[in-house]
Amino acid sequence: MSAFGTWLGFGAFPMLAILILHTGPAGVSALAAVGPAVGALVAVPLGPWVDRRRKRPVMVGMDLVRFGALVSVPAAYALGVLSFGQLLAVSVVVAAADITFTSASGAFLKGLVPPEDLLVANGRFESTNWTATALGPPLGGAAFALFGPVTSVVANAVSFLLSALGIRAIGGDDEPRPRTAGRPRLRDLADGWRFLLAHPGLRPLLFNAMVFNGLVMAIDPLLAVLMLNQLGFTPWQYGLAFAVPCLGGLAGSRLTPRLVERFGRHPVLLTSGAVRAGWLLALAFIPAGPGGLVYVMVVELGVIVSCSVFNPVLATYRLEQLPPDRIARTLSAWSVSTKAAIATLTAVWGLLAGLTGPRVAIGVAGVLVLATPLLLPRRDRTPVAA
Repeated sequence: MSAFGTWLGFGAFPMLAILILHTGPAGVSALAAVGPAVGALVAVPLGPWVDRRRKRPVMVGMDLVRFGALVSVPAAYALGVLSFGQLLAVSVVVAAADITFTSASGAFLKGLVPPEDLLVANGRFESTNWTATALGPPLGGAAFALFGPVTSVVANAVSFLLSALGIRAIGGDDEPRPRTAGRPRLRDLADGWRFLLAHPGLRPLLFNAMVFNGLVMAIDPLLAVLMLNQLGFTPWQYGLAFAVPCLGGLAGSRLTPRLVERFGRHPVLLTSGAVRAGWLLALAFIPAGPGGLVYVMVVELGVIVSCSVFNPVLATYRLEQLPPDRIARTLSAWSVSTKAAIATLTAVWGLLAGLTGPRVAIGVAGVLVLATPLLLPRRDRTPVAA
């Protein structure tokens, strides 16, 4: 439910900033950068805290936090007091809650699913995500145009309430971690990073994720400015351009277990990780008109299919390698690192776009992302954690 709500609200904050608050490229990029950056800092001490608590109540709590933050946006809009500062504050709270929820859910999943079923489970999560991505943005864009600019934000907020109810309904026991270590210590804050940086397989994958995800997300607000302002696409067309290709993500994620069974986990990880890097540069050359809409769909299809194969394999491998007593803090460190990279690169690319224009900035990111396959591990020699 939260995935459908999130993708229904895809691009809602940039569209509010651009079309309602009349924010320029640098401001839109700042909106996309500051929230994840400050949210990541807020989330740093929460990883060790989550390891010492029952995971399901933490997940429910983070859903409620996200509901409260998001529902303040339509309330402010209705009162005529919505501001850029409020959008920044809400994005910070949501980013911190996202990281905390993700770290708790990873630990919960590993205890819920037998090891031999982790790849299938992660593949189904990936399928759900791409289904939500295919349906959400065009519906959100249509809702923006037909029912007002905050409709999709309301739907996103409500989705977190429904998510909390769904998680609350999961059966089985969720035993808390032993509290013998007492409260989180300062040393615990860096424990996740120490494990990641010492692990021969996870270290290069972390760096790859930071650079690839950072560059891909850095151009998102620039694509919004390019397509909505300069090329004249409507909000529903903008949403449709990124939604239709997600059907390829649904197919790719469902095929992943069979690909791994036939070719092996590491070759699939390496190949899909290399293929996904070859598409981004093409987004610097989007033409106007209906042909431009089709062009974006084809490029996004290539990105999404390869990512939908890569992501479940990565998620499964990562969970296999994490010791049970440090899953949450290590997943939190991973999320903080990638969100910090996204925030930093988004801010840099916002400044670059302000100097050179969105097309040039997108092209520079496309060239740099071609080097990300060099950050993938060449061999798979890592043992599975107990």
